[in-house]
Amino acid sequence: MDNGYEEGDDMNDEMTNLMDDYEEDTQKGKFLTFTLGNELYGIDIIYVTEIVGIQPITQVPEMPDFIKGIINLRGTIIPVMDARLKFKKEPKEYNDRTCIIVIDVLELAIGVIVDAVSEVLNISDEDIVPPPNLTTSGRKYIKSVGKSGDDVTLILDCEKLLNDDEISELKGSNE
Repeated sequence: MDNGYEEGDDMNDEMTNLMDDYEEDTQKGKFLTFTLGNELYGIDIIYVTEIVGIQPITQVPEMPDFIKGIINLRGTIIPVMDARLKFKKEPKEYNDRTCIIVIDVLELAIGVIVDAVSEVLNISDEDIVPPPNLTTSGRKYIKSVGKSGDDVTLILDCEKLLNDDEISELKGSNE
């Protein structure tokens, strides 16, 4: 006796795939922008889970300097990194504009502390160019450069913010 579940399941899978494709299309070219000092950075919106204000951070021993610790976000423990320290910038005291951008990268939720969140910016493909070949050390995090009017946005490669060892270490502290 055919109860129709298999056919319905296939249809549900197809609808889910179509919705995922649609969401990817509507998010294409959208970047959450934030500042670190005078520089404007962007993260592909597809990685962003949420934005929260700065909150108490519990330090975890023996983590890299740029990992400030962990936060408890509605029952979920999330490691937090300070983007200023990761990018070898001068530390800055947190204030009421300081935010934590929670991103989901390689099956790991991580909070990124930034000076301030700016806006969601639409940048078309023709306004995105490869980063200049100035140095090799800092460029690994910069995927591309977005042009918007006279402004330049450094677009981060979220999957290269942390190396494999750092990801393993954070996943271990998250369990």
